[in-house]
Parts: sequence; structure tokens; C-alpha cells
Amino acid sequence: MWELGSGKIWVLYDPDKLEVEEFYRNIRGLNDLGAILVGTSFSEGDICPKVKKLKELSDYPVILFPGSVYQLCPYYDYVLFLSLISGRNPEYLIGEHVKAAPLIKKFNLRVIPTAYLLIDGGTYTATEFITNTKPIPRNKFDLILAHCLAAKYLGFSAIYLEAGSGAILNVPYEVVKLVKEEVGLPLIVGGGIRLREQVDKYFSSGADIVVIGSAFEDDDRKI
Repeated sequence: MWELGSGKIWVLYDPDKLEVEEFYRNIRGLNDLGAILVGTSFSEGDICPKVKKLKELSDYPVILFPGSVYQLCPYYDYVLFLSLISGRNPEYLIGEHVKAAPLIKKFNLRVIPTAYLLIDGGTYTATEFITNTKPIPRNKFDLILAHCLAAKYLGFSAIYLEAGSGAILNVPYEVVKLVKEEVGLPLIVGGGIRLREQVDKYFSSGADIVVIGSAFEDDDRKI
């Protein structure tokens, strides 16, 4: 069951790039903020103290956007239990999940089983490098849709279409509209989104959640 609503922005906090206090100042006044994602590709140490501090500062749900099992700790409200279904690397289809499951149970964390699809955003992303998988070509609408339908039939609770951090090209709006109409699951979209106009167009195309990352790493935001 989808518990976190729709028409909301989730802001991605990278603990390796900003201190908690600076990040929290940068997101002030964002009226449609729904939750805070915490995630990093290259963790430089224990991120749990920063997650705890974030929980102390914020009334918003804090959700792990996992890069590895080592980023788990008991302070999250939810974990995006991501399976990278656009790739074929078994470690990110099921391997990391098996490692994480006992800790998730120990910490009594709520999970959102999420099908994660990397869509070509015109640049080589950290996700592509770390997972050793290729993104789906952005013009292959039928292939993207087939993956999303498979995710629905496998029982995932949500779909995350991702162009990658700092993407040159965003996930096509037409893809979002198609997936929402044909699949119907809660739909999360992210990657290279920096303008309010982009956010609004994703919502009007059918996205339930829009994820913003690098646009909030300084206070010169346009959203």
C-alpha cells in the first residue's frame, strides 16, 4: 500500500557532499516537500550520525535510497528496497537485498519494494559505473514499458525512473505518461531536474513523486 501520498517532491541528501545543517537550510520553504531521501554512491564513512541529526531537525519522513547494505541504520522511516531491473547484474537484482534483509528486520524498518530503472540521460552516471549495468535507451518506449509491466506482475509497490544524477537529458515526459497509463503503479521520477517547470510537467504527465538532488546542494535553487 502506498502511504506517502503523491504530487510531492522528495529531496535527495548526499551525506558526502553537505553537512546536515547546510542541507536543511537549503530546502527551507519548499511547500510541496514530501520526504527526504538519503543516499550516496561513495560513502566516506558512517552516515548514521547524519541520519540521526536529520531526524532531529526534520518532521518529514526520512527514506534510505540505498547504495549498499552498509548505509542501513535504525533512524530511517522507510527504505526504498530497490531492484535494478533495467540491468542484469544479479547483485543489484537480489544479492544486496539478501544481505540487507536481516538488518531491515532487526531495525524494524518499513520497506517500499521498488523497481528501479536507469534511463539514458546522456551522460555516464555513478549508478552505471557502480552497478556495471547499462541504462535503457531513452527512445525505446516499448522496452521501458515492458520492464515496468514486468515489475507490476512481480509485485513491486512502486516504479522509479531515473536518468542519473546530473543528467543532461531527463526521463522523457512521454515515457512517464505511458508508464502511468499502462501500469498504474506509484511512479517516482528523478535525474537532472533543476527547474520548477520540469517538476510541474512531470506531475501533469503522471508522476507521483519527483526527486531533486543536486539542485539543492547550494542555495541558488530554481525550484
